Amino acid sequence: MSKREIIDAISESAEITKEKAAIVLHALTCYVFETLKKGEEVNFAPLGKFKVADRAARDGRNPMSGEKIKIPASKVPKFTASKQLKDELNPPKEKK
Repeated sequence: MSKREIIDAISESAEITKEKAAIVLHALTCYVFETLKKGEEVNFAPLGKFKVADRAARDGRNPMSGEKIKIPASKVPKFTASKQLKDELNPPKEKK
């Protein structure tokens, strides 16, 4: 789903203009970015949780030359799906 499709869906569902839906999506995205930059979690109750994880420094290889390189430590975003979302995607099977 593209950003445009998300804006269209928000606009239709909330019965607002596409311009206002774009503003809402932009505000939400900025909020998530700023909150993660502070090292805090963002919890979307029915969907899941965004958080920042630390990735340790490690050795790697340059794919072109095969030369060993050092990959520095970094912070990476992580998303963990909620139980509710997982249950929606994997409904219980009927017993036969």
